[in-house]
Amino acid sequence: MVFGWIDDQAEQRRRAGLVRILRPRPADSPLLDLASNDYLGLSRHPEVTEGAAAAARAWGGGATGSRLVTGTTELHTELERELADFCGFEAALVFSSGYAANLAAVTALGPHDSLIVSDAGNHASLIDGCRLARGTTQVVAHADPDAVRKALGTHEGPAIVVSDTVFSVDGDAAPLAELAAACREHGAGLVVDDAHGLGVLGDGGQGAPYAAGLAGADDVVVSVTLSKSLGSQGGAVLGPARVIDHLVNAARTFIFDTGLAPASAGAALAALRLLRREPERAARARAVAAELHARLTAAGLEAVRPDAAVVSVRAPSPEQAVRWAADCRTAGLVVGCFRPPSVPDGISRLRLTARADLSGAEIERAVRVIGEARP
Repeated sequence: MVFGWIDDQAEQRRRAGLVRILRPRPADSPLLDLASNDYLGLSRHPEVTEGAAAAARAWGGGATGSRLVTGTTELHTELERELADFCGFEAALVFSSGYAANLAAVTALGPHDSLIVSDAGNHASLIDGCRLARGTTQVVAHADPDAVRKALGTHEGPAIVVSDTVFSVDGDAAPLAELAAACREHGAGLVVDDAHGLGVLGDGGQGAPYAAGLAGADDVVVSVTLSKSLGSQGGAVLGPARVIDHLVNAARTFIFDTGLAPASAGAALAALRLLRREPERAARARAVAAELHARLTAAGLEAVRPDAAVVSVRAPSPEQAVRWAADCRTAGLVVGCFRPPSVPDGISRLRLTARADLSGAEIERAVRVIGEARP
């Protein structure tokens, strides 16, 4: 049978309890959402939705082509200027997704004969970038600058170190200053994904590289997503202007992909301007994360101390994690459920989003439901 192996794999997933299911959500869901990445609660903010609508009215429903043909509007370049300025970098380049931005950064900066040193806990988009790059990838222990130094010491020639700034599973932060020091000892570049740091870390949410004193450095390149703290969709790469120019000419996910829809660009720009006016949103997201962790720990649950806005709660097994998340949903609470093979350490957990717009009553409700539903 053609594609018969698909049925075999489906059966293996079913037996392992690892079947993924799409659950469309209604626009007016009554459930308390602690699963999304809407860290600042901006996706439904009136200014953000109006930014999207105004952009669609002005520019149409789509970008109409790749960025190098017709897909670059004045709105895209305006967003790039303001993103670069906010995060403290010389230039920025907007992509249709954060995934595409990561593929671009790693593949374009990891050419033939280069070494790519990748953290074992990196997001799938960085891992796929390493797989597609023509350089040689060496995976090193999670958040271990000494392991990075050892790997760099084995190579002569171009090299980059690739890492998340905040890891999406447990919400722990990478030691960026130490990683940068290791890179500089060996003349390597540092490429980091600040998807979970932008809008949460740094003064007023300017990001983890800014907080680590790396903003604007000529040996640091940062990717971000517009779909988390900025409540929109898309991604961007920030860095020295010559690096951004190189991406325009060498990054396949920029050259051959349709540009980001104007509505998404408009929403992201509105959210960025809102964050500039209300920088306290970043501190609030961190405070909610700290409160969730403290309350969950006090309730006897094994919660990982958050460095940003992700709170992870360990589960005994994949099956129990799935049941725990399902029971929470039945009780009116949506939480993330991470399990193998999505987690590199093999430990299943619930993943909670500490949104800046959560009230005290909602935090209390979430902790109560999670505690009562524990397996």
